[in-house]
Amino acid sequence: MRISELSRHSGVPIPTIKYYLRDGLLPPGRATAANQADYDEGHLRRLRLIRALIGVRGLSVSATREVLAAVDERQDDLHLLLGTVLGALPADRDAAAAADDDDDAADDDANAAAPDLTDVEALTARMGWKVSSRTPAAQVVAETLETLRVLGVEFDWRSLLPYAELADRTAELDLDQLRGAGGPLQQAERAVLLAVLLEPALLALRRLAQEHHSAQRYGG
Repeated sequence: MRISELSRHSGVPIPTIKYYLRDGLLPPGRATAANQADYDEGHLRRLRLIRALIGVRGLSVSATREVLAAVDERQDDLHLLLGTVLGALPADRDAAAAADDDDDAADDDANAAAPDLTDVEALTARMGWKVSSRTPAAQVVAETLETLRVLGVEFDWRSLLPYAELADRTAELDLDQLRGAGGPLQQAERAVLLAVLLEPALLALRRLAQEHHSAQRYGG
């Protein structure tokens, strides 16, 4: 297809496509003339993933480039591919290892500021979850529990267990949505769209359910 067709099918403006081509996010098409090239379905799939990473997930162009480089290496491993595009795993393994080395070399004050992952590890062990030790989500859970304790709310991993069970079922539903999505790049794009765009709706559903149960328990 010509670049005009690529733009029409992807929903990405031609100037933006040319920018992605110049910046190396999108590989060049097959040259047909001095200033013309043809593009195929592979370009369309990659362009849609770029749009999802930048426009939906909110990554910068440089961060998107790193993720795409990792995607190229991990297309034969859908688990690592999804972890990369969703931000559950570092895009650059070498950078992640270097970051771990830097953490080990940090001073005592920096180490003291790191959240205690004991509760998170106990929770994931009880749930039988196989998760990366570097996943940002573990840090968020640990920091939230720590904040609750500082504010005088007794809330530990056991308190989170019923929520984790609900999250487990939600995650199954999330991955069920990837069935029939096509190849790895289409599945990665769909995962980004569903994970990011559905989160506000899931929170809103929780608020609606809270209103309903509050009305049942305490309403006139």
